[in-house]
Amino acid sequence: MAEPLIIVGKGMAATRLVDELSQRALGRYSIAVIGAEGRLAYNRVLLSPLLAGEIAEPDIELKPAAWWRARGVSMIYGRPVAGIDRAARTVTLEDGLALPYGKLVLATGSKPLKPPFPGGDLPGVATFRDTADVGMMRAYAQRSARIVVIGGGLLGLEAAYGLSKAGGKVTLLHLVDRLMERQLDAEGAGLLAAAITARGIDVRLSSATKGFVGTDKVEGVELQDGTIIPADLVVIAIGVRPNIDLAKAAGLAVNRGIVVDDAMASEDADVFAIGECAEHRGQVYGLVEPAYEQARVLAMRLAGQKSAGVEAAYAGSLLATNLKVSGVGVFSAGEFEAGEGAEILVLRDPKAGIYRKFVLREGRLAGCVLVGDTQGALFYLGLIRSGQEISAIRADLPFGEPYCIREAA
Repeated sequence: MAEPLIIVGKGMAATRLVDELSQRALGRYSIAVIGAEGRLAYNRVLLSPLLAGEIAEPDIELKPAAWWRARGVSMIYGRPVAGIDRAARTVTLEDGLALPYGKLVLATGSKPLKPPFPGGDLPGVATFRDTADVGMMRAYAQRSARIVVIGGGLLGLEAAYGLSKAGGKVTLLHLVDRLMERQLDAEGAGLLAAAITARGIDVRLSSATKGFVGTDKVEGVELQDGTIIPADLVVIAIGVRPNIDLAKAAGLAVNRGIVVDDAMASEDADVFAIGECAEHRGQVYGLVEPAYEQARVLAMRLAGQKSAGVEAAYAGSLLATNLKVSGVGVFSAGEFEAGEGAEILVLRDPKAGIYRKFVLREGRLAGCVLVGDTQGALFYLGLIRSGQEISAIRADLPFGEPYCIREAA
C-alpha cells in the first residue's frame, strides 16, 4: 500500500517536487497537495507580466489539472491547514478534516512584509503576492490612478513595471541610495534606474516612508522629510518573510525559516521543508532556482535514490538573478562588489545602456553583473559554479561565450 505523503502548499516548490518524485518513484506514495488558494498552482514569477497585460491568466498555470490526475495526486483547493499533530501524524484543515501522513512536506512559501506604518490599514494600501492582488492593482492602473510602490528590490521593480505598463502613474520609493542593492553595484543600479525613469516611472531613492495619509482611503504617502506624495493606491513591496506559523505551532525548530538539514528534513525525520519557508545552514532563499534544487534532493531522498553511490544532499545554492525589469535585462550572480584580493573587468556603453562587470579571484570568475545585455548569462553562471581557471579567455570574457570558446580553442 502506498505511503501517504502530504505536501502543504501548492506553489512552484511543491509542483517541482511532485514532478521530480513522479519521475523517480511513481506510485510509491499516495500524494495529497493542500493549498489555501482556490486554484491550480501557478508561476508567481509571471505575476508582473500578468499585471502588465502581456500574458493572460491561463499562461501562468504551472500544470493542467490532467497532469495532476495522471500522477494520482489529490489536490485540495482553498482549504487552509489549521494545524499539524506530529504525535498522531495528522494534518487538520480549517474545516476540521484530519488527514493522516507518513511523510509531510512543508512548502508554505512566504508572506509579504508589511511594516506597521501609520495609516497602513487604510483602504488602498496593499501588497503584491498573488493573483487576487493582481486583479485589484490592475483595476487601479487601468484608470490611470496615481500609484506609489514602496521597495526598489526585485518585488518592487516587478510591481512598478507591471502597474506602469497597465496604465498607472507610478512613483517608486526606495529606502537606500540604489536599486537592487543586494544584486547590483552602484554603476549597474544607476544604469537600471535611468532606464526605468526613461520609461515613465518616477524613481526616488533614499526615500524613507513615515506613513500614509487619508481619511476613508489612502490619499498619499508621507516621507520622513515631510514630503507627501499623492496616491490612490500604495503597494508595499519591500520583501517577504518565510511562512513558518504551522511549523512553529507544531513544535519544530524555526529561526527565520523552518530549520532543515542537507536532506531537507526538519528535526522530525518525517517532516521536511523546501522553498522559501526553509532555512538551510542559516540561509533562506527567496528565489525559484534554490527551491527547485531542494525539490530534486528531497525527491531523490523520498525515492531512495543515491547520487554517485551516496545519499543526495543539498549543499546550498549560488544566488543568481536573471530577469527583465521594464524591458531592461538584468543578471547578477556571485560576488558583485570587488572585495579584498579581487580584480575587476568592466565593459560599459552608457549610450547603449550596457554594463558588464566581472569579478575575478585567483584567475577564476567569482561573480558578474550584466545590465542591458544579458547574453551569455548561463555561460558565466557555469564558470562561477565550476570554479575553472579562465586566464586563457580573460581578455575575451566580457564579450561572451563565442569569443571565449574561440580563444580557448
